[in-house]
Amino acid sequence: MDRNEALALVKKQLTEHRYIHTIGVMETAITLAERYSADPKKAEIAAIFHDYAKFRPKDEMKQIIVNQQLDPNLLIFNQELWHAPVGAYLVEKEVGLTDIEILNAIRYHTSGRPNMTLLEKIIYVADYIEPGRHFPGVEEVRELAKISLDDALIKAIHNTIVFLMKKKQPIFPETFFTFNDLVKKQEVE
Repeated sequence: MDRNEALALVKKQLTEHRYIHTIGVMETAITLAERYSADPKKAEIAAIFHDYAKFRPKDEMKQIIVNQQLDPNLLIFNQELWHAPVGAYLVEKEVGLTDIEILNAIRYHTSGRPNMTLLEKIIYVADYIEPGRHFPGVEEVRELAKISLDDALIKAIHNTIVFLMKKKQPIFPETFFTFNDLVKKQEVE
């Protein structure tokens, strides 16, 4: 699938603001893929489709989580997490993408997971630092991403956890597990 075809498919699913965000994630993901020797084409496609399900009705996403036996913990945590695993499912079913690396990069771009692949890390970080993002801490993560993808990812997850804690919102366990996995691996290096 080429870029224009993918963008045309995803544009139908998004608001104009979210489409502009998607373009920023795509460009950032390609840059990170080139910097860290990942496949830029896979990064491009995963980035284009990362928010494919973002605006699906919550009832539809809930049904997919239940019917497809996705992680049941999703239902007791923030609904903002749902669009990632549901998106991976819908991109496979509706778009016909079957590349597991791309689907997993979509699936884990909100929560992360232990033992993230290079492509998964790229999409997570690209989503966090794309040029349209403006919030405390994003510049530090942008700078880290130029030096170490893992350091950028750790800082992005750290910032997210602290943000949620300050708002007294529950934190998806997989996000803690991801943070711990990354930090433990750095200790070994």
